[in-house]
Amino acid sequence: MLILTTVLTTGALTLSACGSRDDDDSSGGDKTNGSSKKTTVVIGVDAPLSGDLSALGLGIRNSADLATKIANKKDLVPGVQFKIEPLDDQAQPSIGQQNATKFIGDKKVLGVVGPLNSNVSQSMQKPFNDAGLTQISPANTGTELTQGDAWKSGDKKRPFKTFFRTATTDQVQGSFAANYLYETAKIKSVYLIDDQKTYGAGLAASFKETFTKLGGKIVGADHINPDDRDFNAVVAKVKRKNAGAVYYGGEYPAAGPLSQQLKDSGSKIPLMGGDGIYSADFIKLNKKAQGDLATSVGAPVEQLDSAKQFISDYKQGGYKDDYEAYGGGTYDATWSIIEAVKKAVEDNDGKLPGDARAKVLDAMSTVKFSGVTGDVSYDEFGDTTNTMMTAYEVDGGKWVPKKSEVYKP
Repeated sequence: MLILTTVLTTGALTLSACGSRDDDDSSGGDKTNGSSKKTTVVIGVDAPLSGDLSALGLGIRNSADLATKIANKKDLVPGVQFKIEPLDDQAQPSIGQQNATKFIGDKKVLGVVGPLNSNVSQSMQKPFNDAGLTQISPANTGTELTQGDAWKSGDKKRPFKTFFRTATTDQVQGSFAANYLYETAKIKSVYLIDDQKTYGAGLAASFKETFTKLGGKIVGADHINPDDRDFNAVVAKVKRKNAGAVYYGGEYPAAGPLSQQLKDSGSKIPLMGGDGIYSADFIKLNKKAQGDLATSVGAPVEQLDSAKQFISDYKQGGYKDDYEAYGGGTYDATWSIIEAVKKAVEDNDGKLPGDARAKVLDAMSTVKFSGVTGDVSYDEFGDTTNTMMTAYEVDGGKWVPKKSEVYKP
């Protein structure tokens, strides 16, 4: 990992317990007034870097890495050098919790980006909250993560002050998917399947609520094990019910084979899912993905003027993995922490404060900037204020955007 360093003159920086002195200036910076001194601030990154979901996880890691490199190149926070510390959670809550402990124990870590999975996040939120360490996810969509378990009844309470996200909630995404399927695709009957995980179950529940309110019919429902790859039993049930589509709450490792087996059975109905299936790997796993549908948060970055520089920088960065569905949101999440560090430093006469974690957390609620995905800011729950959603359809072996809108359930 290439680390670009920033430079300032000797004596201009007082170190704190949350920063480390690095006297080795490898940047070739100006040393006119003596040796370069800087404080290293670490941004943790938690994602599945191996296993079935690694395509999304590696895109998250790389996009966070790019944000720190650009911030260093711009000398965005004079005297501070940013770098990431990526840890692999393997999409497992128990490993995510272990990673949270590691991040908390490293006093140089002033914020953590991730994870990908909502159930992994549930194992990390309380430790981070207890430690006062900011966490921001580009991918977690479980509504309860920010609004509490009673949000469905209208009793919204933020359970953890340290948790933020650049992805909108399942409440928004599931409802948008139902609206698109019923109103735009004109499909009135659905067989509902989920993988019983926090993300998948929440998404399916939100979809069902809106779809039935619109007049749609849920002709059958099932749960699957996300580790299974033989779905012929549930496929047979779907065929018997003559559904117009399958809505799947879950991720692409199971969704791809499920769709393939559905088509192999002779059924021509589409499978639709959320951002968990919006990946090139879904199409790689499914030779008959043509016509399948997915929703994802935000607008396609390739169509955003605000994302042109990110796309260019990512290509120039030489990353061998695609930025995938969460690249733009990850960059904005990482940049949010960087902006919070910047405010903490500026409010402390240009020096990193001794209680840097607390000051960064305080600053997060005021963060506001124009990012890769558009305007970035957070509401009283830590949720993104950007509720732009996009529906995609597989056409010609790739995901093609069909409709984007700012959506309010």
